[in-house]
Amino acid sequence: MSHKRIFVLNGHPATNSVSASLAAAYVSSAQEAGHEVRVTHISEISFDSDFGFGGYQEHKPLEPCLKQFQNDLEWCEHFVMMTPMWWGGLPAKLKGLFDRTLLPGWAFDTRRIKRGMPTPLLTDRTARVFVTSDTPEIFFRLLYHRALFRQIKGQILGFIGIKPTKVTHFSPTTGAQADKIDQWVKVVKGLGSLGH
Repeated sequence: MSHKRIFVLNGHPATNSVSASLAAAYVSSAQEAGHEVRVTHISEISFDSDFGFGGYQEHKPLEPCLKQFQNDLEWCEHFVMMTPMWWGGLPAKLKGLFDRTLLPGWAFDTRRIKRGMPTPLLTDRTARVFVTSDTPEIFFRLLYHRALFRQIKGQILGFIGIKPTKVTHFSPTTGAQADKIDQWVKVVKGLGSLGH
């Protein structure tokens, strides 16, 4: 098994969360397997999440933590993200991280259009996303058509060239018993050891 450079982002804005536990499990398992791992907990970094007055011609200067996020994303071969689903989407701070950092000229090139789309600049990387929610899988699939999965895979990571992206969904999170969370952790550890 080849070792990978893996960047893990815990996108839950709270310090203590199921996402944080999953991130810790993935990191420890991947490191034990010999992978090189960098990790960021979004709860531990501070930045203005509002793109605000910024534009593609003149955007806000990036805070040091946002520059580090870009460096880590450039460095990695495999990107791993843990996030809860809130109101059908990503937490505001996590969305703000993407708004501020995935910029033209760095993440995609609007000057080179292929099939009507900008050229992605962060290719040759894969991803795994762990989504937690209270929505049972059957409702998430039948009622909402896995809209968040499609957004993450196609409109965010795929748009900048990170693919394939595989998504693992754990639910329901609220009130989950310890044995259920232990099962999720076991799944995450297995994927971490493989660098998947």
